[in-house]
Amino acid sequence: MGKYDLVIIGGGPAGLAAATAAKEEGVDNILILERENQLGGKLNQCIHSGFGFTTLGEELTGPEYVGKFIEKVENLNISYKLNTMVLNLTRNKIITAVNEEEGISEIKARAIILSMGCKESPWGIMNISSSKCAGVLTAGLAQRFINIEGHMPGKEVVILGSGNIALIVARRIILEGGKVKAVVEPLNYCSGLKKNIVQCLYDFKIPLKLNHTIVDIKGKNRVEGVTISQIDRHKKIVKDSEEHIFCDTVVLSAGLFPENELLRKAGVKVSNITGGPLVDESLATIVDGIFTCGNVLYIHDIVDNIVLESINAGKNAAAYIKGKKFNGSKIKILPLQGIKYTIPQYINVENVAESINIMVAVTNVFRDKFISLYFDGVRKMHIKKKILTPSELEQVKFTKELLENHSGCRQISISIQKD
Repeated sequence: MGKYDLVIIGGGPAGLAAATAAKEEGVDNILILERENQLGGKLNQCIHSGFGFTTLGEELTGPEYVGKFIEKVENLNISYKLNTMVLNLTRNKIITAVNEEEGISEIKARAIILSMGCKESPWGIMNISSSKCAGVLTAGLAQRFINIEGHMPGKEVVILGSGNIALIVARRIILEGGKVKAVVEPLNYCSGLKKNIVQCLYDFKIPLKLNHTIVDIKGKNRVEGVTISQIDRHKKIVKDSEEHIFCDTVVLSAGLFPENELLRKAGVKVSNITGGPLVDESLATIVDGIFTCGNVLYIHDIVDNIVLESINAGKNAAAYIKGKKFNGSKIKILPLQGIKYTIPQYINVENVAESINIMVAVTNVFRDKFISLYFDGVRKMHIKKKILTPSELEQVKFTKELLENHSGCRQISISIQKD
């Protein structure tokens, strides 16, 4: 059985940043396990620019950005195994993995960081009528076909969903000579970042149909068109609102969700809202010595935020290996009206150095509203926001002084209020 101080499962930007941070904190015996044939994760297929402003102070493409971290891993002599699938993880931090060269092996770790990322929701959950014809694929697969494999998924495309990957794929299809007939979004707002809405849709004059969905995909052997319909605020089809659009390809962006199978096997408590683990301010799960970061924790809006979070996870895992105990009285953060979830869900004041940023996700678009925070029912923070959207997480800063002044507090509730 192989033994390591720290094992990181997942070699994308989160895992790489966590590994380098732990190494710089003095942890030498580190192993990264990656199931693909190269490090870097999904950023290898994100060839558009826009990465690195916050963490590196320059604008890079996805491969350039993650290449900086891969180079750092190499320079720090951090060990990694490619083409290695993790089959099981126990509460005792024993990992069962398999690859072609070594077969099935077991690895024992003093600490583990989970950074497996996320996966796309399958299109079957969307319950769309079709003949199962060719030409229907997810946004991530379309991106891989174009950017990695060098194949166009189709010439005339309709995209269902308006998340960031969907918007970027729409632009990419246009740049490669295809045509995007429409981006169809069931919600009453576009779910991508504002900059992507402008740069990918408005700049290329791609039609955006809000409060609409695809109800039928036409075609026998290959997609020939789709029927879209308007939906009301109760998510019901509006009668006589059908519209037919001719196309040869349908790209589906049904959302992302964390790769949480290993979490459950290890006995880590998983949130019913995010699909990721419940964590405290140190990104520690309820299982001693298991930390987490990146899209396996929750779906991030910006990769730079993943890297900053992962550096924190690496430092905390290093502190744990050196003997720090992440225990003590925890304050629960309770999301109420207008709040979908917060990260973290718990705060142990003893582990906060100077301050901590709480990531807050809202349930809808809100204008000129307040984020209000109550410590055991008493309002202590009331923050005016011009606009809040589900596509962009808000950060609320708690200072250690504020938390210490309410050391007996057992619960912090957070909600959206008019005044």
